[in-house]
This record gives sequence, structure tokens and C-alpha cells, in this order.
Amino acid sequence: MVKALRIDEGDNVATLLAEASKGERVEIISDEGVIITHVEALEAIPFGHKIALTDIGEGERIIKYGEAIGVASRPIKRGEWVHTHNVESLRLPERRV
Repeated sequence: MVKALRIDEGDNVATLLAEASKGERVEIISDEGVIITHVEALEAIPFGHKIALTDIGEGERIIKYGEAIGVASRPIKRGEWVHTHNVESLRLPERRV
């Protein structure tokens, strides 16, 4: 079974510790290795990428490490791959001084 790591209780995504195939059951674990829940991967998701732990509405923040890392550019279903195709960055353009 594939595992994914959720760092903070407020996170709505977890990071895969191995590649997941579509339909595969993903075991979500805490940083202490405790099993939190299971999620079915709705599509193939590469190692090191994020899986949605809840349904995330368009415009909602993507939370990882207890911090907002982006905003959903479209609705994301629980078990879906969370990446650049459905997330917009919150980073500001770099300033030149």
C-alpha cells in the first residue's frame, strides 16, 4: 500500500512517499508514522507529489505544513493529484532593488 505524509493537522494535502496508481488506496500517515486515514487516488500521482485529503473548492487555499502554499485554480476532489495544473502560486514576483 502506498503511503502519504501529512505534516500538520490543518493540511488539506499529503505528500506521496511512492507513486500511486489510479484507484489505489493511499494510507495517510502523520509525521510520527500514525495512520490518520485512507484516500483513494483518483488518478496516477507521481512520487513526492501531493494528494488532496478533502474536496477543495476553486479559490480555496492549499494547506501544507500548516501554511498556505497556493490557491486552487479549479475544484479539486478528495484523492486528486494537487499540482501546477490545478493550483496557482501565492508567491509574489521577485522585486529588483
